[in-house]
Amino acid sequence: MDGLCFARMHYNGRLNFGDRNGMKAAAILIGAGFVGKAHVDALRRLGVEVRGVLGSSAERSEEARAELNLPRAYASIDEAAEDNTASVAHVCTPNYLHFEQSSALMRAGKHVLCEKPLATDSAESEILVKLARECKRAGGVAYNLRYYPLCQEAKALVASGAIGTPRLVHGSFLQDWLLHVTDWNWRLVPKLGGELRAVSDIGTHWLDLIMWIAGAKVDEVCADLGTTVPVRQRPRGRVETFKARATNDFDEVPITTDDYASVLLHFANEMRGVMTVSQVSAGRKARLWFEIDGTEGSLAWNSESPNELWIGRRDEANGLLSKDPALLSPEARRYAAYPGGHAEGYPDTFVQLFREFYEYVEAGDFEAPQKFPNFLTGHEELTLCEAIAKSAQKREWVDVSLE
Repeated sequence: MDGLCFARMHYNGRLNFGDRNGMKAAAILIGAGFVGKAHVDALRRLGVEVRGVLGSSAERSEEARAELNLPRAYASIDEAAEDNTASVAHVCTPNYLHFEQSSALMRAGKHVLCEKPLATDSAESEILVKLARECKRAGGVAYNLRYYPLCQEAKALVASGAIGTPRLVHGSFLQDWLLHVTDWNWRLVPKLGGELRAVSDIGTHWLDLIMWIAGAKVDEVCADLGTTVPVRQRPRGRVETFKARATNDFDEVPITTDDYASVLLHFANEMRGVMTVSQVSAGRKARLWFEIDGTEGSLAWNSESPNELWIGRRDEANGLLSKDPALLSPEARRYAAYPGGHAEGYPDTFVQLFREFYEYVEAGDFEAPQKFPNFLTGHEELTLCEAIAKSAQKREWVDVSLE
C-alpha cells in the first residue's frame, strides 16, 4: 500500500464468527464516556471481545478499564493502534479528535467504526474517505438509528411503493438535556464539538435516517439557527454526558453554538420537507419523529415509541404496525431480534449496526457495496452541515453538493 495509507499492517488473521449466538472477533475502544459504554455493551452481546480502552488520560483509561472489566488500559493512541490482537477500533471520543484518531488507527491497519460526526469539517472527512479506500479498510459511522426494526420496515415500504411517490417529509429531534443555564457538556465548546451543535449532534441523525428511508439526498436547504441560552455556567471539574453537575463552582461562558434549528429541505427526488431540532425542549428526552407523506399513503414513527409504525391512508382506516418479525417485510425482518410483544430499543440498534459492520469485515471483500453508514455517509453529512451553516448565516437558500 502507498499514498495516504503508508503505515504498518499488524493483523493478518481472519475474523472468526461463532454460531448464531456470537461473533468471534476483537476490538479496542477509544473513548470511555456514555456512548463508549454503549458500544462495549453491544459488542459483548455479539460475542466480540474488547481488548482494551483509551480514555482522556492515563488515570481515566485505568478507571474505564476497571469499570468495564477490560484486560488493558492504553496510555496513548499510538499504543492502542499497535495492539495487534484486535482488528477493529471504535472511536467514541469528542468530535475534534475523530479525524486524528481515525487516521492513525486506519493507517495502523485497523478497521474503524467512528461516532458521528466523522470529523470537524468536510475537508477532513474527504481525506478519511480516501484513506479507507487506499488502506482497503472498512470505515463506518455510528448512525445507529437506522437500525430500529420499524425504521428498516419504513424503508422497505417506501421502496416497494406502498405509499406511492414520497412528496413531503416533516419531523424533529427534540431533547431537553441542555435546557438550563447550569447544564454543561463539552459539545457546547466549538473547539471540541464544532461550530454547529444541535444540527451536528442530533440533526444529522434525522437527516441520515430520512435520506436513507426515502432513497434521496437533500440538494437545497434554507436554515434558521438559534442560541436560546446565550450564557451558560460551566462547572469547574469534569462533567459527563447526561450526568448531573457535581459542583456549584462555575464560570459564566458565552455560547455561540445552536440550541435550536429549523431547516427547509428540497430533495433530489423533488420531495420537500422541514426538520426542527432542539436540545432545550422540556420533557423531550430524545424524541426523533418523522412523517413521510406519499401519493398513496403516509408513514410516521418516533423514537420514544419505537415499536410502533403509523400508516396513514385516505380511503380506509389508518393502521398501526407493532414490531413483530412475523409481520415485517423480508428486508426488515432480520433486524428484529425478538418476537412480537418483546420491545426493542436504543441499545439494540448498536447491536444490529455492529453485526452488519463485522459481517462485512469478516467477508474480507472491501470493494463490495457497504450497507452500513460508512465514511462517505459521514462526509456527506458534514457537507450538508456546512450548507446549513452557510444558509443560516446568509439567510437564504443554499445548494448542497453531495456528489
